[in-house]
Amino acid sequence: MAARLAFDAVACLRGERLLFEDMRFALGAGEAALLTGPNGAGKSSLMRIAAGLLRPSAGAVEREGGVAFTGEAAALDGRLPLKQALLYWARLDGVGMREVEGALDMMGIANLAQVPAQMLSTGQRKRAALARVIAGRAALWLLDEPGNGLDAASLDRLAAAMAIHRGRGGIVMVATHQPLALPDAMTIALGQPGGGARP
Repeated sequence: MAARLAFDAVACLRGERLLFEDMRFALGAGEAALLTGPNGAGKSSLMRIAAGLLRPSAGAVEREGGVAFTGEAAALDGRLPLKQALLYWARLDGVGMREVEGALDMMGIANLAQVPAQMLSTGQRKRAALARVIAGRAALWLLDEPGNGLDAASLDRLAAAMAIHRGRGGIVMVATHQPLALPDAMTIALGQPGGGARP
């Protein structure tokens, strides 16, 4: 799959506060980046700029391939059974039931397929949001705190899903406070002296 994400001298100003500036990095097929830094350092803002949901204050962002972004909200219709709620998004992404069922299985929630999305626990909702990303087959995965609410087994499932995605030529960028298996990922440190992208 064609995949590329590049930041060229990107800056983010929120109100009167400069979160980061002159951010430069590039990710190609099969590569990954790990965003680190304290709360308020700009991790979520950088992710939203990468997704095209927030305009940078300066600089340019280049994307190639479809984008899947997940944050705190699962964005699923709570009235629908989980499988149908995921299928709604899958069809918008140009995929279907096979991809949804595979994603449910990958995140270990196939047994919840007929449960209304609003009845899911916090951890189950997080796994459902990740299943939505997996099913969509976008080239670029942007995962903001994907480990929140996940137990160790679910974190292992997420790590396996990311490895498979990278193996297919996809890109993964993760903002997290938790240890997460992402081998050979570039680290992007925010909110620290001398912070920025490094291999």
